[in-house]
Amino acid sequence: MNLMPVWISIQLASVTVCVLLALGTPLAWWLAVSRSRWRVAVDALVALPLVLPPTVLGFYMLMLLGPQGMVGAPWFAMTKETLTFSFTGLVITSVLYSLPFVVQPLRDAFRAVGQGPMEMAATLGAKPLDAFLTIACPLAGRGFVTAVVLGFAHTLGEFGAVLMVGGSIPGETRVVAIAIYEHVETLEYASAHALSAGLLVFSFVTLLLVYALNRQARPGVSG
Repeated sequence: MNLMPVWISIQLASVTVCVLLALGTPLAWWLAVSRSRWRVAVDALVALPLVLPPTVLGFYMLMLLGPQGMVGAPWFAMTKETLTFSFTGLVITSVLYSLPFVVQPLRDAFRAVGQGPMEMAATLGAKPLDAFLTIACPLAGRGFVTAVVLGFAHTLGEFGAVLMVGGSIPGETRVVAIAIYEHVETLEYASAHALSAGLLVFSFVTLLLVYALNRQARPGVSG
């Protein structure tokens, strides 16, 4: 059985989670503490991939990243390469598709931390960024673990959006979910079963870890 789709999926999930942590952490903090009237609208936009069919997101990303798209056209002019049907295009699509799975746990963790520790740090002379990095982020540690686990797992199981944007190029955009679909199409059920069983076990262990962390985070919960 060809394990290249597994390796590509792991690469895609790892890069996506790193990008989401870099972009999603400040966004989650803003959503947690901001009193802006735009906060509800931004919160809704972040959650949109939870209810939007993956093929819809994939279609609009295909239009956006294509050689004639708003993002794809200048990219092609600079690099002479297309974002569609490329690993880079998959990363951009996956970042949007998995956004709520990283931002929402971080937002909830920051809300649980509250403003008290930050205000206390300010009275001791700590700058806002220093207090955020050394106090708020460590106190929200479980939220970061949940965000990483859920973001990685969700990206690993993508199908509709990545198929629309990346297609199925062996060694570049053919991820696990697409490989399973193609194995079933060609009646290679043994290979499809092996990949599906691996994803099933991984998904169960992922949820088990998240629930265990959340259970430990609630005070007064015992076996």
